[in-house]
This record gives sequence, structure tokens and C-alpha cells, in this order.
Amino acid sequence: MGEVLSQAEIDALLSAISEGVMDEETIKSGSNKVKVYDFRRPNKFSKGQLNSLFNIHDNFGRALATFLAGNMHTAVESKVLSTEQVTYDEFIRSLPYPTILGIFSMAPLEGNSLLEISPSLAFIMIERLLGGQGSEKFRNRDLTEIERKIIHGRLSKIVNLFGEAWGEIFELHTELTDMETNPQFTQIVAPNEMVVVITMEIIIGEQTGRINVCLPYIVMKPILDKLNNLLLFSQEGKSNSPQEKELLMRKIEWTKVPMKVVIGSAQITVQELTNLEYGDVIPLDQPIKEPLDVYVGDFPKFKGIPGLSGSRMAVKITDVLTEGGNNNG
Repeated sequence: MGEVLSQAEIDALLSAISEGVMDEETIKSGSNKVKVYDFRRPNKFSKGQLNSLFNIHDNFGRALATFLAGNMHTAVESKVLSTEQVTYDEFIRSLPYPTILGIFSMAPLEGNSLLEISPSLAFIMIERLLGGQGSEKFRNRDLTEIERKIIHGRLSKIVNLFGEAWGEIFELHTELTDMETNPQFTQIVAPNEMVVVITMEIIIGEQTGRINVCLPYIVMKPILDKLNNLLLFSQEGKSNSPQEKELLMRKIEWTKVPMKVVIGSAQITVQELTNLEYGDVIPLDQPIKEPLDVYVGDFPKFKGIPGLSGSRMAVKITDVLTEGGNNNG
């Protein structure tokens, strides 16, 4: 006959299951295998808390991808690769030098956290923001003063987006307090303190890079109970909340889109092309009295007439086109 558990032992088992320390399959199997436990790096975050952090950062990744797409003028994707608890020393030793480290506060929580942008991702962002294609191969070097200012501005905005991602769980006021390139100069907690590291992959065009978010246990401890009761599900097949829709609309409204006005086109022979000289006139297929096509991206969206605005050429919108390029009304 099996041993009968006391009520206290039953309560302890149920508590272990709810906190993710033990699963039901282990109990059912009746396995007596010894599990290795490292007392030098005890687990501080339960499995349920790590899952909640995964989902929060999945939301953060979507907001980040929207922000970067507007800045980079290209498609950006983001996905969470892992959530892992390690000692702070292990995390710092895993980072390259130089790298981009943002130290930020999360009021009302006490202490600081870290957000690391991999050097490859940083240089992709810099090149695209300066008008390039982001295809330059990463070079292992420190940032110039101009590059530091560019990255500092974007890093500050990313930290703000991180705070917004926590809005539905706990109101955090995040602020970038410092930026470093040497991991050894960022001692925000003791080396043996436990931290949770969330690793995200960012894809900009055909280039990839990574972002690591390092959250110390002693900073997160006051709100861990909120993570225990958090029921966040994947956004697939689920409509966004009104707050998420409002946030998304705000980001879309400030996204820059390319516009162009086509004054006309013409077809000429190769012989005519080779004989073109300064002062030659090429007749276009656009009638003078008809409005021009105004494109948003590659799609005609408006009709307009050309003119001047101050010292610049301009176009006055005369009609809005519906889908398919038809006049509205």
C-alpha cells in the first residue's frame, strides 16, 4: 500500500505545480530520479513567470518592429527567441566588446535594468538612418560621436516602448539613464545576483541582429506576483484590446510613407535617345488640362494639379482615388 500524504504535503505539491517547479507528468511517473540543483545560481523565476515575460516581450517586439519600420522605411520583423535566468556575471561575460548597452530605470521599481543592442543590429540601423541600405558588413569598432548620438536617440525611444508594453500589467515609467559600449562598466547588480535575460531577434530587410533585455530579480521582485496571475495568450486568432489598437494607430499615424507625383511618360526610339542634346523637348502623354497621378508608395491614391508653395514645387490634391484607382464620387 502506498504512503498516504498529509494535507500539508498535498498543499506543497499543488503549490509546486502552480509555480512551475514540478509538473504533473513527473508526479504521475513516480520517478525517483535525482534532479541536480546548483545552489550558486538558484532559480528565482518560476516557469509561469518566465512564460508571462515571454508574452510581454512578444508585445514589446511588435511595437518595436512598427517603430523601426517607420524609421528604417523597410519591413521589420521581431520575435522572442528565449527567456533564461542566469547570474549577472554570466550575462555580462556572454556579451561582446564593443556592444551597445542602455542602462534604464523602471520607476516606481528601484534599481536599473539593461537593454543590449548587438553591434551588427546597431550598424544596420545607423546605415539605414543615414540613407544607406543596411547591407554594410559589421565592423568591430567603437561608435563615432555622431553614431553615438543617433543610437542614443533610438535607444531612448526603444526604452520608452518597453515601458508601454508593460502598461496592461503594471504602470512603469522607463527612462534611459546611461549608454555604454563596454560590458565591464555596467555593474548594475552584484555578479552573483540572478537576472532574467530575454533574447529577441530583429530582422530588418535581409539583415538580422539581436536585442537582449536583462531584468535583475531584486528589481522585479515587487511585481512578480502580478506575473503569477497573468493570463496572456498569443495574439494569433485574438482581436487586439482597445488600448493596443490605440497604441498601434498612434504609431501608424507617425510612420513616414513615400509620395511622388508623375507628370507623365513618353516612349522614344533608341536612335532618338542617343541623339538627345541639351535643350531638346520630349512631349509627354499627359494632357495639360488633366490632373496628375499622386502615388503613395507604388499605388495611385490621389489626383492633383502642380503649382508652387513658396520656393518649392507643390501639388494641390483635387480628388481622392478609391481602391483600383477610381475617382471617389
